[in-house]
Amino acid sequence: MPEIERYDDIVVGSGVSGLTACLILAQNGRKVLLLEKGPQIGGSLTRFYRKGIPFDTGFHFTGGLEKGGMLSEILLVLGIADKITPVSLSEEKTVQYILESENSSFIFPSGIENIKRKFRDYFPTDASAIDAYFDRIRYICDNTPSMRISSIFPRHNYLDEDFVTLESVLDGMTDNPVLKVLLAGLVLCYGVSPKEISFANHSRMSFALYESMARVENGGEAFIKAFKEEFKKYDVTINCGRYIVELTDIREKKVGRFVMNSGQETECENCVFTIHPKEILDILPKEHLRKAFRDRVSSYESSSGFFSVFAVLEKEIEENDYDGTIFALFPDSRMDRLLSSEEKGESAICIVKCLERRGDKRFQVLNAFEPSCMDQVKKWKDSRLGARTRDYLDYKRLKTEEIMERISNCFPEYRESLKIMESASVLTFRDYLNTPDGSAYGIKQKVGQHNLLGRLPLKNLFAAGQSSLLPGILGAMMSSFIVCRNIIDEDLYGKYLRRG
Repeated sequence: MPEIERYDDIVVGSGVSGLTACLILAQNGRKVLLLEKGPQIGGSLTRFYRKGIPFDTGFHFTGGLEKGGMLSEILLVLGIADKITPVSLSEEKTVQYILESENSSFIFPSGIENIKRKFRDYFPTDASAIDAYFDRIRYICDNTPSMRISSIFPRHNYLDEDFVTLESVLDGMTDNPVLKVLLAGLVLCYGVSPKEISFANHSRMSFALYESMARVENGGEAFIKAFKEEFKKYDVTINCGRYIVELTDIREKKVGRFVMNSGQETECENCVFTIHPKEILDILPKEHLRKAFRDRVSSYESSSGFFSVFAVLEKEIEENDYDGTIFALFPDSRMDRLLSSEEKGESAICIVKCLERRGDKRFQVLNAFEPSCMDQVKKWKDSRLGARTRDYLDYKRLKTEEIMERISNCFPEYRESLKIMESASVLTFRDYLNTPDGSAYGIKQKVGQHNLLGRLPLKNLFAAGQSSLLPGILGAMMSSFIVCRNIIDEDLYGKYLRRG
């Protein structure tokens, strides 16, 4: 029988939340085991390559990397800020929204005050509504302690805006459907419809993106490399292809041993799960859970996933600031169509263009993402990578052609030179990232929903990750900072947070 391994803490899942939790604990003198079900760490931060050209799997851009921004402050505390090189988008036209039904476009610059000025020009009769919308967003973020690294450890407080939807707030501010759909456009960055997301969480997720957007040189792999290098300085063990199958020796609501799929047993003081809540539920012993807890977690719905197309320009096209603007194609001005995926042409499409370099070669890469869900591919849900049927491949081919046609209508100069290198459905993401549903942002963040964050029903188990607090890289990392405050001495943790 193998010897029992002993650690201070186990972290389950090596996406950005798991990497963050692992590093926080290790930097505070703890011996940590990081478990990853897949063959490599990083989750959706990872890149893949086709003919030597890099493509990002799930991390494409972020907010908060400007000086003093939340993500920038987090990286300073973690000691990896110097290893992450932001590639800022254009300040004048950070995002361009294109309304296909009206053949019109609208530009979002960087900075809330700049956006307010630009939109007052677009919609002069709605100036008061525009001011009210952005002022309310700033108020919410100013009154959310967890939005600041210096006060991230107090318990999350709720505001009135946590109990009203984005749609209801916008409906109360203006009757202009075009303005409303533009202000709701960032739902593409968290995958929940305006009628389901609270205005408060929309604000918390949008604020950093409104203030500035940036890509990162070498994409998500820059984060993975930075974490790996930092792990070498501390007592961190990484085990890929490993996951917990059983919790045993449970006494006084505390787990004594963790059994791995390899048969190895491990003891630790604490275990932090950064995986999908329903996967956590599958691991927890049912006899130690109340029915209300099981029902709550079982009721969580998946956020939107994406059908993604990865392409490259075979013939380089001269274009000023090729990678300076993110484009979003909206079929029309109806908010309920932003994430719809029921009929052809009904969903929005996000287009990210970037310049990638490998050696002395430069590539003009284009990634396009159309919201999708498991219902679209449910007839193939029992299939796996490398063993899909012909009709599934036909579905992918037709969907890819539809997306490429909309891109070519928007950028006719690309029509003859844009080459598809890969495409991916929610099934692809499900199997590639070892997630249960292929969603891009974990569970839906819905009004009135109590997510898994912090201590679980068993005393030494905790939940973090993008399904816990807020989706995306910033929300996932914030959740790990909040959860680790339960494990590390408060005074020591306070000093640690101030070290940045």
